[in-house]
Amino acid sequence: MAKQEYSASEAATALGISVDTLRRWDRAGRVRVTRDRNNRRVVSAAEIDRLRGDGQGTHISARNRFRATVTDVEVDGLMAQVELVVSDPVRLVAIVTRDAVHELGLKEGMAATAIVKSTNVIIQS
Repeated sequence: MAKQEYSASEAATALGISVDTLRRWDRAGRVRVTRDRNNRRVVSAAEIDRLRGDGQGTHISARNRFRATVTDVEVDGLMAQVELVVSDPVRLVAIVTRDAVHELGLKEGMAATAIVKSTNVIIQS
């Protein structure tokens, strides 16, 4: 059975942030935190999913997520180029494998999330 509540350190790890950042987010109202009977911060699993932007419970350390719309998918051989528009004129272009396009079911007009980690763009549908 999956956990429903996480300690501050567990929640920070799941979100890919430091405990200090979680505390700052709590003070700023960016994260919904409750307190246990010892007055320690507790974060619900639903809140962690909300902040990560996914409902699957997938653990990804990338923090930069952009909800976008796929505007073009060009498959050539084993590779594919996927263009996403975050908000006009902001667009991202990712080079992924043909298999990734098929596994994610990427098609023009569908919603997707571009996850940026360093110089890599990861696409989540």
